[in-house]
Amino acid sequence: MDNNKFTDKCKDILESKGFERDDIFIVWSCKTLQNNKAILSATIKGAPLYEITHNGDKGEIYVDTYAKESNECLKVDVQ
Repeated sequence: MDNNKFTDKCKDILESKGFERDDIFIVWSCKTLQNNKAILSATIKGAPLYEITHNGDKGEIYVDTYAKESNECLKVDVQ
């Protein structure tokens, strides 16, 4: 699947989860051989990250959802 068609399909998937298309953005995407992968989110506060993978051999798309669990500030020595 070409990368533009894939990213449009990714946005369709997130629209089906209740997000407005204008709120969806692509963090990262790549195409390797017949496979595609993208990380997307939405501008809505607290929106999870979605990792969407297209398996070109099997004609399948997998969606992994990641939610922020914590936010820590760690001090480091700068030398």
